[in-house]
Amino acid sequence: MPPELFLDLYSPPCRAIYIFALKNGIPFQLRPVELGRGEHLKPEFLKVNPLGKVPALRDGDFLLAESVAILLYLSRKYQTAEHWYPPELQARARVDEYLAWQHTAVQLPATNVYLCKSLLPHFSGQPVDQERLDRLMGKLRPALQHLDQEVLAAKPFLATEQVSLADLMAFTELMQPTAVGCDLFRDWPRLAAWRARVEAALGPELVQEAHSLVLQPRDPRDAQRDPKLAQELVHRVLERLG
Repeated sequence: MPPELFLDLYSPPCRAIYIFALKNGIPFQLRPVELGRGEHLKPEFLKVNPLGKVPALRDGDFLLAESVAILLYLSRKYQTAEHWYPPELQARARVDEYLAWQHTAVQLPATNVYLCKSLLPHFSGQPVDQERLDRLMGKLRPALQHLDQEVLAAKPFLATEQVSLADLMAFTELMQPTAVGCDLFRDWPRLAAWRARVEAALGPELVQEAHSLVLQPRDPRDAQRDPKLAQELVHRVLERLG
């Protein structure tokens, strides 16, 4: 039996795993988990990941959470092309460096921008808080500047001369706010050129498929189906954004 991947394609780390598996011909069973409907909090999913988060993997009796861990597990199990996670010591260290840095420098602030711009208005019924959005965009700016003016000034991709897991994770994270109207690439020419290179390396059709959900407006009926859940999600988002 192939591994089961529990994913919500609204989630950037989930999209990274989905793209990686399809790009590399890795067999898997997709187990959709809709965060917007609270499916990550249901007892059946909590048996897979007690933390109640996606992505998650089940391979026989083996359970695994956390996107980077899952990507590395799949790359090793299926011996994917070396450029994803290079065997050469320093090249691999560069990939590791980005994967360690990105959690708080890119993933957290980019997700917060998306939550403020899209998810919070959707479930609360209130307009976008522009002051909060500007503040959150400001927290992401140092990472964008670092990538554009330092990292990509030296090489075409984030870690090596070829696309790697570092680029895949960064691409899906930065596409999240961009998909809802906060174009993170507009003011950073090297980052915009890098985006085009990554998309070409992954395949435009695969990128489009993986991002189809986040690129289309959310169904307004979602927030009305379960008002109590919508209220709980709003509370969690506001608590996170501060």
